[in-house]
Amino acid sequence: MSLADGRLEDVPAIELLDCTLRDGSYAVDFQLDEEFVTRLLTRLDGIPVAKVEVGHGIGLEAERSGIKPCNIGHYRWAEIARSTLTRKPWGMFAQPEFTRLDTIAEMSDRGMSFVRVGMEPDRVPDHLDYLRRATELCGQVYLNLMKSSATPVAELVRLLDGVTPDIAGVYVVDSYGAMLPADVQTYVSAVSEQFPLVGFHGHDNLGMANINSITALQAGAGIVDATLDGIGRGSGNAAIESLAGVIKMLETDLFDYQELARLAAYCRENMRPIPEDRTMQVLGAVIGIHSGYFPLVEKLAAEHDTDPARLMETAVKIADHSPRKDDFRAAASRISA
Repeated sequence: MSLADGRLEDVPAIELLDCTLRDGSYAVDFQLDEEFVTRLLTRLDGIPVAKVEVGHGIGLEAERSGIKPCNIGHYRWAEIARSTLTRKPWGMFAQPEFTRLDTIAEMSDRGMSFVRVGMEPDRVPDHLDYLRRATELCGQVYLNLMKSSATPVAELVRLLDGVTPDIAGVYVVDSYGAMLPADVQTYVSAVSEQFPLVGFHGHDNLGMANINSITALQAGAGIVDATLDGIGRGSGNAAIESLAGVIKMLETDLFDYQELARLAAYCRENMRPIPEDRTMQVLGAVIGIHSGYFPLVEKLAAEHDTDPARLMETAVKIADHSPRKDDFRAAASRISA
């Protein structure tokens, strides 16, 4: 019997990772009330969710790249996490562009058990040494393949050549919220042939994050990310209370779905996400544009008197993989020509 048959019997252990206080920080412009954070983490400590991720949404030391800092600095995050999460590991997100290895080492000394290093697949070959060194500094290092769907699956797998075998796992990441279940099945299955532990991180632009997360488990993923009430960047993430509920319906209550549902209500009352631009979220998913570029797209579209969708579609045609700033500028110039 397998999860694909609608049951969890005889399926290897699966884990849910709660990233409400990391990915969810996008939704509140990286400003979180410490009392709320402390109470939430204290309650999460008593729930059988495997791991909890905290910190700046974009990553550890994101402020070094000019991004607005979180009102809770990373050292303070360590203090809060250590005092509240006494029964489960906590970790943070990192990006090689701004997260220093020395900082990963220092945070590990302060109690950080895992770090997830995010990068686009085509950048992996340039950061093999960073990943290797990170595994020497932190107990568990995961590679998060941001914007996974922008790279054809065969090429994505090829780009993982040389990744240290000491990596704890590799994540397929639906940054655009654009993947369909068949895509998730294909990508997770392919990566699982190369690495023993595969994770999945879904976004909800098209309302697919929950079913995609279940599909990832069916395809062999051992861990999936989710947030309480689905709170996260843009349209949000898979809702952890919903995933726990589905798993209960399939087989058994592995994650205390009732308490997670209560915590989801608690987050909805206290976090108050900034309203999203629904038009851009849907366009971004269908066309293949990350929400981080929406302000630039809207600015260039206004300057060049064109429709944002046309600009995004042109940038996708220009880009080698996922579009970047120069691709949008080139697209604007091409449209104006």
